Amino acid sequence: MQTPVLAEDRFAAFRHRAFAFYFVARFLSTFGLQIISVAVGWQIYDLTRDPFDLGLVGLIQFMPALVLILLTGSAADRYGRRTIMMICETVIGFCALALVFFAWRGLSSALPIFAVLLIIGISRAFFAPASQSLAPNLVPARDLPNAIAWNSTSWQTATIVGPVAGGLLYGLGPVAPYATALGFFVLAIVCITQVPPPTQRSRGQGQSWETLMAGFSYVKNQKIVLGAISLDMFAVLLGGAVALMPVFARDVLDLGPAGLGWLRAAPGIGAIGMAIYLASRPVKNRAGAKMFIAVGIFGAATVVFGLSTSPLLSIGALIVMGAADMISVYVRQSLVQLWTPDELRGRVSAVNMVFIGASNELGEFRAGTMAALIGPVAAVVIGGAGTLAVAAAWSFGFPALRQIQSLDKDAEEARATLRAEQEEKSRTGRDIA
Repeated sequence: MQTPVLAEDRFAAFRHRAFAFYFVARFLSTFGLQIISVAVGWQIYDLTRDPFDLGLVGLIQFMPALVLILLTGSAADRYGRRTIMMICETVIGFCALALVFFAWRGLSSALPIFAVLLIIGISRAFFAPASQSLAPNLVPARDLPNAIAWNSTSWQTATIVGPVAGGLLYGLGPVAPYATALGFFVLAIVCITQVPPPTQRSRGQGQSWETLMAGFSYVKNQKIVLGAISLDMFAVLLGGAVALMPVFARDVLDLGPAGLGWLRAAPGIGAIGMAIYLASRPVKNRAGAKMFIAVGIFGAATVVFGLSTSPLLSIGALIVMGAADMISVYVRQSLVQLWTPDELRGRVSAVNMVFIGASNELGEFRAGTMAALIGPVAAVVIGGAGTLAVAAAWSFGFPALRQIQSLDKDAEEARATLRAEQEEKSRTGRDIA
């Protein structure tokens, strides 16, 4: 009788108490920031009635990550990552308290809100690489892909439910969403305090220009990591259609606000479903090929969405896009975390976060500009076709990434060594013959 194969432990990462508290802290923090993002947009537009000010909300929060990239990643490698998370979360909590005060007293200008958003942006710029690089210190390498899948599920859930909660809370008054977010940040701080300080190899490392640039140097020289990060960036840059969803909802699919809500939620639904699947059935072989196939599916689904005039087909295409994108994110994040030495994880994570932010921001700009020039349908279809072209080009440009089997660097190097030994034995045998 054949012995049954045990299923993967879907909750493997949560068997580690430190990760469980870390997971809850990140979820609460992301949820609170999503609530603030929606509430701030409503409040600023109520004050100024200028759409340009809404664009400044995202720009002000993104620019610190770009400007401070050399400092944020280096700090995550030089100092305690848990401590950085706690400090940043505390600063963001005080920012939420300031927004509560502004909403309670009333404002005649949006400038104080912009000032608070800048401080939040600076805090997030330090928080992101520290939190990203802390996860591998909390779980063993074998459970890290499971942890990444659950972290992705957490982020997707917060980005779907958070804006809805923020809008509903704002209906009760501007104080309600900010006060709720403040409560989430306080709880997040409490959870972070329950995470024991992990061992970190590079703490106390001296500073120099070489150490500051080490993240860029590593990404440049490690072709597999460079290929994974750049493939994901250009795929989102060309294939992102989120910015044009209001146009499709109103002018292409003839949907109302509720339909727009379904369009916005559809990619997240696909991503969450795929993340839960990956938590129980992680990628163990042909990881590189599966990443390229996922990016190709993402591009093809984008083309289908652009050409569709059926709401159901459009929503289905967006669900497929979200699921395919999650596979790409899962492989990329696993490679970045598992293939990067612990003493460099903060700096490499900072580079990765800027790549992600740039692709999202520039992707929206690309989509909006092309839509204004050639129409929304053509803009999305051409973008999706461009994603397919990028997947093909990167497949030839980064053959090592395409051929990678395991997400674990040690396992992959052991497999490569064994393959080389077998080839050498085979060649030697032929020579003797």
